[in-house]
Amino acid sequence: MSNFTGNEIIHQYLRHNKKFPHVLCAGCGHGIVLGTLIRSIHALEIPKDDVVVVAGIGCSGRLAVYVDFNTVHTTHGRALSFATGIKMANPKLNVITIMGDGDALSIGGNHLIHAARRNIGVTALVLNNNIYGMTGGQSSPATPVGSTTMTNPYGQLDNSFDTVELAKGAGANYVARGTVFHVNKLEKIMTEAIERPGFSVVEAITPCHTQYGRKNKYKSPVDMYKWMKKTAIPVERYNELPEDKRKDRMPIGVFVERDRPGFEESYQKLQSSFLAPATKGGK
Repeated sequence: MSNFTGNEIIHQYLRHNKKFPHVLCAGCGHGIVLGTLIRSIHALEIPKDDVVVVAGIGCSGRLAVYVDFNTVHTTHGRALSFATGIKMANPKLNVITIMGDGDALSIGGNHLIHAARRNIGVTALVLNNNIYGMTGGQSSPATPVGSTTMTNPYGQLDNSFDTVELAKGAGANYVARGTVFHVNKLEKIMTEAIERPGFSVVEAITPCHTQYGRKNKYKSPVDMYKWMKKTAIPVERYNELPEDKRKDRMPIGVFVERDRPGFEESYQKLQSSFLAPATKGGK
């Protein structure tokens, strides 16, 4: 591994002709996710030209603008569709999608479950801040029951999706959850996800104080980070807790680790079987 300092890594992997500082609100955790992403790719020593970052619409979609990789800014909810096409066209590329909870679980929800079902070799980063942040603070499929939003001023009534359980049930090869408070753990998870064959899902819990926090019980962004510190617990410890003690805790860590070949690998093998030279006797 190259002996880069933190500043050297930043200058190597970020596009400095873009406007900095970034457009994210003060206290937003998306910048932390951006940092973990470039450090993970650096740790794996993946050449920049071999990385494709595909993003949808929303605050999370802005991250693709800043990284000096091959990048695609797609329509809302369709990041995984574009990523699937890219991976199938050139399986040697490391394809990473960046999506928000609305982008991944609402309009893009169907693409998420079928990407997991196919086990396509793409890494999906779901930046979950429990809200539609960029479009005004509407409830998302991840908004907790009882939360106040612009579209539910008297409290959210719908049950929220559990991203981890959804990805597990749909068949993803690797499923993990981290928070932007637990940076080292999130970086380790992200590195493993990128390296793992098949479809990987990493849910990164990140605060949105502007649209979610201040409308609920959090007086400042710091309160939201304190909530992550207090609530998050390693999944191994979580599984040991009795049911009544799990209510206000959030398990983080790795939930699924499989080594099944990605869909693109299986497709290549099938393709090769048709292109193989005919054997003697025309068989």
